[in-house]
Amino acid sequence: MQKIIAVNTIYVEKGKGEQVTTRFAKAKAVHTFEGFIRMEVLLNENNDDHDEIKVCTTWEDRQFFDRWLHSRENAKTHDAKAPAEPSPILGNEVKIFDVKVQHLLAATIEAK
Repeated sequence: MQKIIAVNTIYVEKGKGEQVTTRFAKAKAVHTFEGFIRMEVLLNENNDDHDEIKVCTTWEDRQFFDRWLHSRENAKTHDAKAPAEPSPILGNEVKIFDVKVQHLLAATIEAK
């Protein structure tokens, strides 16, 4: 198995990044999928013309991410319903990275 991180970079109208990140506050179906490890949502408001959100999901292996990507649950989550107002999302780009090195918090050892 090869752990991966899928990074969905979402480009958003300037000043709307915080509003869009709130959509991820409540856990959805992805959190229940086999092989899912964690999700992190990152916000960068330092660009001149747009905000940038990175939705990073970590998976035990690419096969689990692919199952999620092509699942009915994913399609329902991203189903384009007629919004009450125009979407602030300008576009997105998904990239997959193999995790090669990972350092976790070390246990605190008290010297006596």
